[in-house]
Amino acid sequence: MRRFLRGRLGPDEPEETVAAHPVHKSAGDARTIRARLAGALALALIPVLFLGAVQSALSFRREAGQQREALQSAAQRSVASAKARMDASAILLETLAPRVVGLDCASRLGDITRRLPGYANLIRFDAQGRVACAAASAPADAERRYRPWFHQLFTGKTSTMTLEPGVAYAREPVLLASVRAGPEADGVLTAVIPLSTLRPETEGRALPTDAAVALVDETGRILSASDDKAFPTIPKAWIDKANGPEGATITAPGARGGERVYSIAPLVGDGLYVVLSAPSKGILSSDWLDPLSGLVFPLLAFSVALLAVFWAADQSVVRWIIYLQRIADIYARGRFSVRPLQAEAAPPEIRQLAETLDEMAAAIVARDTTLQENLTQKDDLLREIHHRVKNNLQVISSLLSMQERALTDPGARQAINDTRQRITALALNYRALYQGSDLRHADLRPFLEELTAQLMMSETAQGTVKVEVRADPLIIDPDKLAPVALFAVEAITNAQKHGLADHGGALTVDFKVDGPDATLSISDDGGGLRPPLDTLEAKGVGRTLMTAFSRQLRGRTEMSINPAGGLTVTLVFPTPESVD
Repeated sequence: MRRFLRGRLGPDEPEETVAAHPVHKSAGDARTIRARLAGALALALIPVLFLGAVQSALSFRREAGQQREALQSAAQRSVASAKARMDASAILLETLAPRVVGLDCASRLGDITRRLPGYANLIRFDAQGRVACAAASAPADAERRYRPWFHQLFTGKTSTMTLEPGVAYAREPVLLASVRAGPEADGVLTAVIPLSTLRPETEGRALPTDAAVALVDETGRILSASDDKAFPTIPKAWIDKANGPEGATITAPGARGGERVYSIAPLVGDGLYVVLSAPSKGILSSDWLDPLSGLVFPLLAFSVALLAVFWAADQSVVRWIIYLQRIADIYARGRFSVRPLQAEAAPPEIRQLAETLDEMAAAIVARDTTLQENLTQKDDLLREIHHRVKNNLQVISSLLSMQERALTDPGARQAINDTRQRITALALNYRALYQGSDLRHADLRPFLEELTAQLMMSETAQGTVKVEVRADPLIIDPDKLAPVALFAVEAITNAQKHGLADHGGALTVDFKVDGPDATLSISDDGGGLRPPLDTLEAKGVGRTLMTAFSRQLRGRTEMSINPAGGLTVTLVFPTPESVD
């Protein structure tokens, strides 16, 4: 391949080269290579994205279900632990009841309270509900013997637990566990258990992260909570659902906003319930991020692959196609000297295409050179032919002139002169063609001026003849030029013979282009003798020839007496198509 020309080409610069990064004319077309590659990649990765999304959703549901199960299991374990604690309290009271009597009753109860944490007080009441002894101070209650929990111990039950002791036995909500003091029912032994000691710990491995625990009564009122702000008001409907064997697990908005999971289980009959709460697994939670990665990573891979395809397509294909497109556009404007120099850095396939374009441009330049040389040669030959035809016509005209001078008959001399002038007009036609820049067309205005001057050199007129030629510019082909010239010869010859022969005068040649019609008017001022107008229109070789020429031009011929008393001959024909 021939050497490429170097440099850069701007929008209006004359250098013979092209930049490597032109503006793409079809950037918004949805069928571009970039769009098609992106579409193909999207179709290939959509199943992966779909499966990743399904897997993430299933994983999230599985994790959420596991969280609910873990919370519910933790609530059940917490209830079991609290019940074991209360059962142990009942056994302890039954064991101590016969022993805590006498003067050392208070000291014994105090010693047990110190040894066994979780008890706010141990109190022995007599049958009337009065405090017999206690590990710590106990509130007075004149109505204690009538309290439901106290009365039940003397009407059939051997032990009771209540959240409503009637008076405050501690600074926080408590559970009273009571047993009859002996078979004679001479008193009651009561353990004051703070509800906070029954509340499970939230730091254990069994509970989810950020879990909170609370004890509530049957109305939903929070009696004790590890975090008061973590629990909203517990509806009564939740408590009713929790009375089943497995409790209830509910997802609802938390007190601080956001979804939380609540697991509720009964602790003591229908009066005390354990509530465990943990944040629901949201879209931004750490537990949700693991399954979410099954969608994020394929999506990230898709984005990276899409960007890589766009970059690779642009660098390897698109920009070179755009580059070669601009080369082709420049070739379409006829600038075959441009060579795709920068395509040397393109991939082999693009480089081969650039070499093909370069070879095509070279072949076109070589063919154009040959065609131009052939055309120039043909133009020269055609000019030579026109020149030879003109010379031959001039030779014929000279021969006719010699023959005219040899004749003595005036009619014969006139006939030879008329024929010679017609031949002269044809010779001028060929000269106008080969002397002009275009062999196919001639300018009518200088042609009429030269033709009129050539005809007026005849000795037909005896006096002085004033000639005026006014013509609009018009470029016409030889087929139209010849009949116009011959018509002008007949009209001017007629004016010389009849209007200007005796006394001279004025001859006016006027050619106008008026839209679709062109008009050639030849007038004289009528100074000489002229046959009648009807005679000129009816017969004569000149009249016959003018009619034939006008028909050849698809026009019409008119004759009229002008205001000066002379004759005006007019040819009106369709305006030939102008050639710039």
